[in-house]
Amino acid sequence: MILDIFKKELKDTLRDRRTIIAMIVVPVLVFPLLLGLSTTVTKYFADKQKEEVLKIAVVSNTPDNLFTERLSAIPDSLGPKEIFYRQDTLGLRQEINEDSLQLAFIIPPTFDSEQQQNQQSTVAILHKGVNLGNKGRITTYLSIIENTLLEDRFERLSLDKKLIKPIHEQFIDMSSKKEIIGKVAGGFLPYLFVIFGFIGCMYPAIDLFTGEKERKTLETLLTTPVPRWKILIGKMMVISLSGIAAAAFALLGMFAGLRLFSLVDLPGLSNVIDGILTPQFILGLLALLIPLTIFFAGIMIPATIYAKSFKEAQSVLTPVNFIVLLPAFVGMLPNIELDYTTALIPIVNIVLATKEIVAGTIDPVLLIISYAIMLIAAAISVIFSYKRFGKESNILS
Repeated sequence: MILDIFKKELKDTLRDRRTIIAMIVVPVLVFPLLLGLSTTVTKYFADKQKEEVLKIAVVSNTPDNLFTERLSAIPDSLGPKEIFYRQDTLGLRQEINEDSLQLAFIIPPTFDSEQQQNQQSTVAILHKGVNLGNKGRITTYLSIIENTLLEDRFERLSLDKKLIKPIHEQFIDMSSKKEIIGKVAGGFLPYLFVIFGFIGCMYPAIDLFTGEKERKTLETLLTTPVPRWKILIGKMMVISLSGIAAAAFALLGMFAGLRLFSLVDLPGLSNVIDGILTPQFILGLLALLIPLTIFFAGIMIPATIYAKSFKEAQSVLTPVNFIVLLPAFVGMLPNIELDYTTALIPIVNIVLATKEIVAGTIDPVLLIISYAIMLIAAAISVIFSYKRFGKESNILS
């Protein structure tokens, strides 16, 4: 009988256009589109910044100084520039504010002599801090000029540059490619599960309870010789399945987006993703999704039973959505790992466990604890739903 109810409600759910869009279309398309858009926009602004001519004023008592010479020698491959010589700072601030100049270097008269005597010179820089891209180019220019001046000093003093750098860092990253992907995608993947798992459950829950109340078909269903708990379980199975499907299609969309748009500078990214998407990985995530979506269904059903209209049910569940997303967001924060404390917190444990599964560093004991806690939370939500579904005042209100 539960299976019959499940089949009937599943057919009705699949006929609902809003459910199909929320469960399949949006999760599959949203991430390739978002990743593609972010990649295109980032590349566009980066290329535009490189092509933009930076107008620079050099204020000095003479145009023939070391700073201007070294600045002019910087290749345009780091960004085109125009250099203007000025003898004073008159009108500079206004020109920079009007963006006719982007940058001005004020060189002290003693700059050349100070450099020849291996002393430090103070160079004032006028710029607009809101132009972040320009500031990056300024830093690059100054770094190049400083390095060339240092080379001159070492040559004059017949010194080895190693004297000012006693340690040469050689970073050797011991992280596997899978762990790198786990930290990049793994931090976002669980958040993705929670969002789309919740949305995937929400619309079927509203339709199967509030919708039936609006259509006056719920009372007819309850008059059939079927125990009320079987009706509840059949409907809950459809709601959970919708949440699992939405989360699974979101996973598919995200990994498809990662493969199409290489946001991670990692050779062999496609092979790493293929290595992550193994049957064991998919089954492991599915095992975590089942109690999570049952929990979502369990907290949604009482609200949808109580609501008198589709609009009211949406209004009630929207704040619940934010409450559910909070622990998912906490799980994304840095330095919060799955341990014996976080494994006891519902939703947070699923988020952190998923991250560890993607990275391949999951502790089996912590995984079992997380799963058990989520099963307990799901069971409590089912019992709560059953009690609310068993009250005639809630159903017939």
